[in-house]
Amino acid sequence: MYEKLDKKELNLPDTVFIRDIESRVFQAIVLQCLSKVEGISLQEGNLFDSLLGREVERVKGIHVEQDQKQHSVLVKVEINIAYGLSIPEKADEIQTKIVEEISHWSGLHVSTVHVIFKDLVLPLQEEEEVDEPATVEEEAYEESF
Repeated sequence: MYEKLDKKELNLPDTVFIRDIESRVFQAIVLQCLSKVEGISLQEGNLFDSLLGREVERVKGIHVEQDQKQHSVLVKVEINIAYGLSIPEKADEIQTKIVEEISHWSGLHVSTVHVIFKDLVLPLQEEEEVDEPATVEEEAYEESF
């Protein structure tokens, strides 16, 4: 049966494979990377909301540009950092994680990871607990035992 077929008919014609990845996919990958880094947060504190899917259309503070000709991605991240952390070390940690994850999941080259530290988050002042004097009723209750 196959002997009658011409071998040229079995060859596949030149096929063009196209793969488009929306910016939201890259933003989700970056969000996952940032969620693993301690001591930082996105602008407006929406990292948690974004991870829960509350803000679907656009994530503030994560900007992605794709270069179709070079098959590469440029990422710009605007974050806050906690006081007392080394900015160069955090930048290196963030950049490394983003490059590894985007390259792994998308197969694209990451040409630039631009980290912008927008604000410094100061530690919360612990509220001092004030010992309130016990009321007369509480003292009488305690004395009865």
